[in-house]
Amino acid sequence: MSWNDNGKNGSRDPWGNKNDAPDIDEAIKKFKSLIGSFVGGSGGGDSSGSSPSFKKILPTALVILIVLYSALGIYTVDAQEEAVILRFGKYSTTKGPGIHWNPPFIDNRFIVNTEKLFTHTTNSSILTKDENIVNVETAVQYKRSNPVFYLLEAASPEDSIAQASESALRHVVGSNSMDNVLTTGREQIAIDVRKRLQERLNAYFTGIEVVTVSIRESRPPEAVREAFDDVVKAREDEVTLRNEAETYANEVVPIARGAAKRAIQDAEGYKAKVIAEAEGEATRFDQLLKEYSKAPDVTRKRLYIDAVQSVMSNSTKVMIDVKDGNNIMMLPLDQVAAASIARSNQNTEVETDSGAISGTAIQNLTDQVIEEIRKRQERR
Repeated sequence: MSWNDNGKNGSRDPWGNKNDAPDIDEAIKKFKSLIGSFVGGSGGGDSSGSSPSFKKILPTALVILIVLYSALGIYTVDAQEEAVILRFGKYSTTKGPGIHWNPPFIDNRFIVNTEKLFTHTTNSSILTKDENIVNVETAVQYKRSNPVFYLLEAASPEDSIAQASESALRHVVGSNSMDNVLTTGREQIAIDVRKRLQERLNAYFTGIEVVTVSIRESRPPEAVREAFDDVVKAREDEVTLRNEAETYANEVVPIARGAAKRAIQDAEGYKAKVIAEAEGEATRFDQLLKEYSKAPDVTRKRLYIDAVQSVMSNSTKVMIDVKDGNNIMMLPLDQVAAASIARSNQNTEVETDSGAISGTAIQNLTDQVIEEIRKRQERR
């Protein structure tokens, strides 16, 4: 059954739509009439008047087509983008930011954002240099810095960066110990992985520039996690104790340095004091020598008295060996001096700080000692 037989009057197609197909000749006549009225020609439908109208329409249609063709070739490249132009499928040039034009159907353009950052993550279990297994998760941030290489040289740049990052990570981690990967060496590992990954991508002409590589997590396998947690805790305790020791050293060392400086200053003061006393004694001796040369007897007696005074002022008991006798006499000077001072009301100068006896008391005490010795010799 034909489509026109569907329905009573055959005006609908098998899908239920109205079938009002116009006559082709009539459609052409209407189109010519419309164009003719647009350019100011006759709108008649006869063949004799249609030929001049068609000649007037052709230049206008060509202008319209040229304008449309030109408009299709205009495009804009943003500040972060670059346009790669292919002419008949072959690389022609690269256009930067701005408004550009290329002939449609002859040149093909591919716009690539060269500043946008993309992220690729890797999570792998890797064997370290000391034959331990660690789980390392990394994040690689990259951008398409060379759009020509990215579009034309590498077949699949995204697959290339995935495989190259996996390879670089295994090589670097496999060259380090497990302790270094888990603790202090993560930053250096990230630097080495980025350097090696960029070398691989450059060798493959992918046009990709690696911006950063970060080690998000590095952990031991679950079976030995508790043991490694203990190791980490021990390291933290070590750091804490070291900080406490450094704090204590910062407190003690300045005190010790101050004490040392004070001891040096005391020693220098004592040195200056001894030198000054020695120089004073030497000067005194020179002066005494001059006086002795003038009056030897008087000076000798005076020196004797001064010597006895110095000895007696620092001694509380005196042992005397009597000439031509077998006994040694002991004189308790402190007791004798106390009794003498109590008996006499003379002015006696006593140094309160050292308990030394004045010159007058010594003279009296000496006289008493000599008198006592004389009496004992007479008795015998």
